[in-house]
Amino acid sequence: MTGTIALQGGGPFTANDDLDARLLAGVAGPTAGGRVVVLPTADAFEHPERQVAAAMHWGERLSVEVEALMVLRRGEAMEPGAADVVRAARAVYLVGDQPLHLRSVLKDTPVWAAVGEVLAGGGLVVGVGASASCLCDPMVDPRGGAFTLGLGLVTGVTLVPAVETWSGERLHRTLSMAATSQIVVACVPTGAALVRSGGAWERVGEVDVRGELA
Repeated sequence: MTGTIALQGGGPFTANDDLDARLLAGVAGPTAGGRVVVLPTADAFEHPERQVAAAMHWGERLSVEVEALMVLRRGEAMEPGAADVVRAARAVYLVGDQPLHLRSVLKDTPVWAAVGEVLAGGGLVVGVGASASCLCDPMVDPRGGAFTLGLGLVTGVTLVPAVETWSGERLHRTLSMAATSQIVVACVPTGAALVRSGGAWERVGEVDVRGELA
């Protein structure tokens, strides 16, 4: 069974409570009794403990059990024990603002394979902000707005997260390159999301999609 992927524009553990509660309530399959695992990998160099603290308060509000898994370096993503923690989760949240670091840490590792197993088992995988963009392939390169390889959990669409924070010039450049390359782009502001469940896409909030979602 395929689970649910949510690409949230921003505001991890602060701006998406209603959607998070709905998504978690819909988790089915063998993962349903597990906890929510939070991977602050993409904030490895930017106080990941702040994301963990926000996640714990969020868990209290939503009455869900949260476990922060401090996989911050590639060596930690290669550990079978860390992968086992992910594999036992009902949901996995990936948060943080450095998508290139997230990609370099997780790509082709046991932890990343375990994220895929959660999804295949009917669970929920959520990326927020720049981490959500990294779940796509291609993803927007934060260094200039062009495109680069992502983790590929979602293919055929790329994400512009927290689009309200982008300058008009940067956004225009990215959208122009996407049109030239025939890349589907979803511009997702903080508090909005693009959700796929059962093969169908749902737009939550003011999501602007340029192109056809497959």
